[in-house]
Amino acid sequence: MIRRLISIVYIVIGLIVANSHQYFSSLNTIRLIISAVLAVLLWPLLLLGVNLHL
Repeated sequence: MIRRLISIVYIVIGLIVANSHQYFSSLNTIRLIISAVLAVLLWPLLLLGVNLHL
């Protein structure tokens, strides 16, 4: 139960951080979709300044 809640919170934070870094502005190619998914999953790297745009 707690793991599921932590996972949901992690994904929600990832969505917020990825959105604030413009990863959802245009998702019209598979490359941009992969970048957005990576940004959601690896959001702590975004906070450190890593660019995950492919």
